[in-house]
Amino acid sequence: MASVENESGLHRVVVVGGGAAGLQLVTKLGDKLGRGKRAHITLVDRARTHIWKPLLHEVAAGSLDVGHHAVDYLHHAHMHGFRYRIGRMTGLDREARTVQLAASHDAEGREVTPERAVPYDTLVMAVGSTTNDFGTTGVAEHAIALDTQEQAVRFHQRLVNASLRAHTQVGPVRPGQLHVTVIGAGATGTELAAELHRTLRHVVSTGLDKIDPGKDIRITLVEAADRILPAVPQRLSAEVMQLLNKIGVDVRVKARVTEVRADGVQLADGTFIPSELVVWAAGVKAPPFLQGIGGLETTRTNQLVVTPTLQTTRDPDIFAIGDCAYLVEAGSDTPVPPRAQAAHQQASHLISQIPAKIAGKPLKPFRYKDFGSLVSLGEYSTVGSLMGFVRGKNMLIAGLFARMMYRSLYKMHERALHGTAKTVLDTLARALTRRTEPRVKLH
Repeated sequence: MASVENESGLHRVVVVGGGAAGLQLVTKLGDKLGRGKRAHITLVDRARTHIWKPLLHEVAAGSLDVGHHAVDYLHHAHMHGFRYRIGRMTGLDREARTVQLAASHDAEGREVTPERAVPYDTLVMAVGSTTNDFGTTGVAEHAIALDTQEQAVRFHQRLVNASLRAHTQVGPVRPGQLHVTVIGAGATGTELAAELHRTLRHVVSTGLDKIDPGKDIRITLVEAADRILPAVPQRLSAEVMQLLNKIGVDVRVKARVTEVRADGVQLADGTFIPSELVVWAAGVKAPPFLQGIGGLETTRTNQLVVTPTLQTTRDPDIFAIGDCAYLVEAGSDTPVPPRAQAAHQQASHLISQIPAKIAGKPLKPFRYKDFGSLVSLGEYSTVGSLMGFVRGKNMLIAGLFARMMYRSLYKMHERALHGTAKTVLDTLARALTRRTEPRVKLH
């Protein structure tokens, strides 16, 4: 392994994972500490660009172009006073205080960067989560997850290719040939099902007249629990269920998947759902490489156990935030949920706490506040529940107001990364280009 990078004596803060939480953290720390040479701030990620994870279902459906929304890590690092190191984390040496990275390769298999070690004084793990298939047979071989933008793009390409194949083949469209099954009716699965219902029909309407959308296209949403969106209030779940039924999405609740096959999905009750494409969105877990890494305490789902200050229980120089962190707050019986708002709040907390740690000051505990849930069904509707909106009571919202709030979450993320001026300009530019581009990405 290549020797560690030579540092100049400044405190070294390394953040592994450039998702919403990690990128927000290094951006603000770079502006605050990196620019003034008060500390070295480094981001480590295996990818070269970032896209906000709640947008991946739109990428998969083709209603959002990655090129218009992706953040280039190298350029962003240059603009905000931190450094970017490409590489997949493979190990942690707590004694030497280094993060081990695997070599990276290009599409032809040539090495781009060698194996190497990145030194740290303070390390923040923000590697997010991956899909949890619960050991279900055939998932790895025949289903696609939506953990990364590469997976979302690959799914969309398969969707377009399936449509072209059905249109150009000699025989008629086979039963199940243009059926898509989404397993897991959490926010991602539910939003994807609604978005696919619209975009797949739009793809067909561009000239694939051999396909009859009403007869040949079918979107099925499968959920093992007794209702969709089990983590949100019952009323919100019921309203979304009604909307999905109205647009023609086939929803199966209390349906446990036992096997995913090349031609469809097998349920525990013996039902078989023919499917050309299967998306697995049924659960999350932290990446497997975290299990017991560096001797740190981890859970069965690979999460790093942290104290109220977000420091790992066995090393105060290592923090964990976002989906890969396991924190049970005082007075609670359940851990902080793996949600985007939790990751954002934890990143915001560390923006002030890491400078305090460098200065040798005591750290403040993190407090999670649940602001509710928003679920977007694309152009059909947006619904949500705001927690404690009026005198401690929950408030259900829907329609235009809910859609504006849903979009504002992404704008808040963009503003945290780019500032107000650039966010406004980018929003205007996208609004103008949408008038000259296809409504759905067709390649």
